[in-house]
Amino acid sequence: MNAATETDRALVDRVAKGDRAAVRLLFMRHHARIYRFVARQTGSEMMADDITNEVFLELWRQAPGFEGRSEVSTWLLGIARFKALSLLRKKKEDWIDDDDAAQVPDSADTPEVVTMKEDKAAALRRFVDALPEEHRTVVDLAYYHGQSVTEIGEVLNIPVATVKTRMFYARKKLGEALKAAGYDRGWP
Repeated sequence: MNAATETDRALVDRVAKGDRAAVRLLFMRHHARIYRFVARQTGSEMMADDITNEVFLELWRQAPGFEGRSEVSTWLLGIARFKALSLLRKKKEDWIDDDDAAQVPDSADTPEVVTMKEDKAAALRRFVDALPEEHRTVVDLAYYHGQSVTEIGEVLNIPVATVKTRMFYARKKLGEALKAAGYDRGWP
């Protein structure tokens, strides 16, 4: 079996035995997906870069304990989510205070002007960003990372029924936001 056809699980088994080349292969396969996911979760490319590298260090450490109950990509996204949430909790303390924030001028366009300037895909992305975190994460994993409902449940460590409920409410809110912005029809 050559490196291109070797399964992720087989590579994790090799990593568990100390094979650095297997880590590099997994990095090449999953780096972009994990980076994009973390960048969406944190809103920071620098944080995404750091966390993505930490995910692969964690892969090296945890490979011997990988039980294969989920896909490797799902397992790595779960590690990435945990690390992103941990870092965001730590960063909250360093965020700008209310007085400083009040001094920053608001140069944003009105919702109507923004909607007129953007195409439908950009408007939808903005509406997704406005969803509560629990709904935004489910939409992000499903539509931007191609995860199944089961995989999303594994990444978020929640029941499949909860994933479906969150997806239902997220779609409903997105539909309402699109309609309010003048997009009466579904996605073309």
